[in-house]
Formats: sequence, C-alpha cells, structure tokens
Amino acid sequence: MTAVGKGNKIKVLDMVNYPHSLGIFYETATHFLGFSNFGDEYKVMGLSSYGNPKYINELFKIIYKTDDGFFKLNEEYFKHFKNGVDIISDNNGRPISQDLFTNKWIDLLGSSRNKDDKLDQRHLDIAASVQKVSEEVIIYILNNLYKKTGIENICIAGGVAQNSVANGRILENTPFKNIYIPSAGNDAGTSIGSALYLYNQVLGKDRLPETITAYFGKQATQSEIISVLDKKGVEYSILTDDELFERAVSKLVNGGVIGWFQGRAEFGSRALGHRSILVDPRRSDAQDLLNKKIKRRESFRPFAPSILKEAVCDYFVQQDDVPFMEKVFDIKKEKQSEIPAVTHVDGTGRLQSVNKNISPRYYRLISEFQKKSGVPILLNTSFNENEPIVNKPEEALDCFLRTKMDMLVMENIIVER
Repeated sequence: MTAVGKGNKIKVLDMVNYPHSLGIFYETATHFLGFSNFGDEYKVMGLSSYGNPKYINELFKIIYKTDDGFFKLNEEYFKHFKNGVDIISDNNGRPISQDLFTNKWIDLLGSSRNKDDKLDQRHLDIAASVQKVSEEVIIYILNNLYKKTGIENICIAGGVAQNSVANGRILENTPFKNIYIPSAGNDAGTSIGSALYLYNQVLGKDRLPETITAYFGKQATQSEIISVLDKKGVEYSILTDDELFERAVSKLVNGGVIGWFQGRAEFGSRALGHRSILVDPRRSDAQDLLNKKIKRRESFRPFAPSILKEAVCDYFVQQDDVPFMEKVFDIKKEKQSEIPAVTHVDGTGRLQSVNKNISPRYYRLISEFQKKSGVPILLNTSFNENEPIVNKPEEALDCFLRTKMDMLVMENIIVER
C-alpha cells in the first residue's frame, strides 16, 4: 500500500491486494531453498551474499512489474492462490509454513532443496537472484511513488521492511532523502499502527513525536534479579557502575562472551543492546566461537555491529541513523580487516547506530570498550539460543547456564564462570 501522511491523517493512494504479495514471493523462494520454519526469510537474505544473481530473468516470470508502478505474481507458480496459506506446528510447537511453490518453479529453476541437503552454488545463486529481484521491485515501487508525490521523506513498514539489505540501498537508488523504518516493521508492529490509526485518523488527536526508541518492554528490578539467582543457588557480585563496566570490558577484550541484560526489553525482532550477547568484533573466530558456545546456527548468517552513532562515518560508506538495526551498509574496505567478526562475506554490516541519549548504558559500554581496544563497535547478537529473545531474568539465567557464555550481566549484577 502507498499513502501520503499529512498532519494527523493518512491518505491511501493505491495498493496491491492479496494474494499478490512481495512477502509471499520471498517466502515461497525461502521454501524452495529448503527453509521451512516460519520467518526463515532472513536466512535467504544472509545466503544471498554468497551467490551471483544469475536467475533474474527467470524470476521475473514468477513476479513481474506492472505499468501502474507495482507488481503482480504469476499465479501458476503459487499454491496459495487456490489453497491459501497454512501454517502448522512441529512437535516442539514451532510454526512451520507449508510449501507454497508449484512444480512450475522446478520446471524453471530445477529441483527444490530439502532442508537437510547441502547448499550448492545453484542454491546460492537463486538466493542472490531472489534478493536482487525483490530489491528491484521495492525500488520500482518507491521511484514511482516519488514521481506521484514529490515528497522526500519515506516511511516503510511491513514484513518486507525487515529486509535490511534492501533497506540499505533505498536512499542510493531513489530520490528520497530521509527514510524511517520502525523497530517492529513486521506484523508485530500492527498493534502500534492500529492504535495510532484510531488515535489520529479516527479521533483526530495531534500527532505524537517520532518514535526513536524500541525499549518498551519490562524492566527487572535488582530485587527480582537477586531472587532468581538465590533460588538457583548461583553466586553473583553486585557492583557499582564503574566496577561493572571495567569488569565487562576486560572480559570482552580478553575474548569473553557476555550476556547483557539491561533496562526495558526491545520491541521488535532485533536485540538492540538491552537483551544482547556481546563479543569483541576484532575476533576473526567470533562466528565459530558463538556458534560453538551458544547459537549453533548456519555459518552463512552474519553477526551485526553496534557502533557509536558518531563513528558511523569512520567505518561505513553510507551515512544515516540506523537506530533499529534496520539497514545494511557497506563497510569501508580499509576497516573490514579491523572488524572481521561483523563484516559479512560481501563487505557489509547490518549496523545499529547507538545514541548516547537513547541507550546510555549500552553507549557507555561501547565507549569503554573503545578506550581499551580503539574500536567503537561491539558484535551484538540476540540474547537467546534458538528460542525467542530472553525477556525476564529467569530466562536470561537459564540461557546462560545451559550455554557456554562466560559472563552474565543483569543490571549491576554479574555472574561469571
């Protein structure tokens, strides 16, 4: 859907209605490549950097641009036009999407991949092509929207707005000057959108200030944390801020993996320094270290850099505020060897620019790390082990105890192995 916001009202310009959907195109390609868990699209996005986009012409037979500035799906390639989308759960309660591709995909691109099949070059090239075609469609929609409106500010939401690789290319490939993408651009954010629609559009209330933080969740008190630790019989230390940051940074520069649990939990799919696992980004072995100790995830999935807002221009080619880790930018070539742990195979990083006023404790941690290392960046990955991001102290402690991370920091309390 395209629309113009003015004052406290939104005027819808045009829309593409279901069953035509760019998100379903990407989801169907995700199934074709053997990733069947609900939400596995981010794996294809990470995989795309390893391939060559050789199948663009073929994919534009599956999805095609229309003269009205949008797109359509070729229904011969999709089951959902007739059967809808059915999501089932496995034995562990995890949602699994049923395959949406028809045999026409196989006729066009060859056999589909089973989830246990080894990834070969053809799979990598298909992933790269899916990503490229999706980007082309997004850019096509946005350029046509600009022609209609002439407005230089663009706000993007929806499941496809979680495609941080595409997001990072918008300003360079469209006339827009400013871009805003919320922390929960996916379905989770619909609750916020519907509330704002009622507040502004229906009730006519004045617009609220821009949302610049994602920290809307629960914050644990020190007494709650201590109660959890005492119940489990876990030894801990209560430190002053100065002691805490000194101990945490020393652990990081000496190769430790830290579970960092601070303040209110993030709203959205990204850990933004309040429910994060942190590592020194200078470590070339960080990916193997994290996957061995905690994550056990595919080697092609990159880890992200949290960087002090003021230092973005020193490390990244593109310049923009990226508060919600919603864009992928090119890392300057001369800096890539300095931060190998957060440099993807194609020389990019999905950054989070950390603002001192929005996340003061996380900002201080990175600043103290910079004093000891010379690098204003930490590797930041979500505080979890193949599960939802931890929310409460007991979840953080449970994740710490069953994995091999070296230190758990909950507010001013430290647990060490």
